[in-house]
Formats: sequence, structure tokens, C-alpha cells
Amino acid sequence: QVQLVESGGGLVQAGASLRLSCAASGRTFVGAAMGWFRQAPGKEREFVAAISWSGSIKDYADSAKGRFAISRDNSKRTGWLQMNSLNPEDTAVYYCAASGAGPSRDDRKYNYWGQGTQVTVSS
Repeated sequence: QVQLVESGGGLVQAGASLRLSCAASGRTFVGAAMGWFRQAPGKEREFVAAISWSGSIKDYADSAKGRFAISRDNSKRTGWLQMNSLNPEDTAVYYCAASGAGPSRDDRKYNYWGQGTQVTVSS
């Protein structure tokens, strides 16, 4: 089992930055890829970014490229999503997830999910 707890969300103005954290526990976290997804009201959950266990492979949605950065520190069992130049379209609940299948844009590949953290960007 893997438990994931996100933090760092909040209400910010357009153009601001936020850094989301995802703290993991559980033996099966070892070797797992980590992904970030988001879900806005009335919309389906969508992929944001993913990182392999080693950190050597990173993938971003087009909407995140150049603005967001995913990272992790396995010794701290923590991952982060640095979000810069936020705009109102980034408003959503952000979820981190863990996958034993490697980094993927497909949320069905992720076995474990956090409870989510709300990000609200005002114009």
C-alpha cells in the first residue's frame, strides 16, 4: 500500500506561483513513478506531469510545459510540482498519484491517489 498526501494548494492571483508537495508512505512507493493530475469543476480529470522513479524521465501536458516543473526526492519520499505563471484556467483540484508501471499520461495506470489539494487562481 502507498499513502499519498498533497499540500501546498491555495488561492493566488494570476501570474503567481505555487509549489505543491506530495508526501508518500508505504513500502510499495519504492520504484514507483509519480504523476500529477487535476480536475476542474464540471471537467474530467486531466494529466499534468509525471516523473519516473529515478527522475530521469519527465513528461508534461502541453498546458504545463514551460510553466510547471515536476521533481522528487526519494530519500524524503516526497514529490513536488512547481507551478509558475498561474492563470485562471489552472484552477482545479490537483492530485498526486503513484504508479508501478512507470510514468504515464493515463490515469488508469496509477494505483494510488492522494486526496487532492485545491488550487484557485483569480484574475
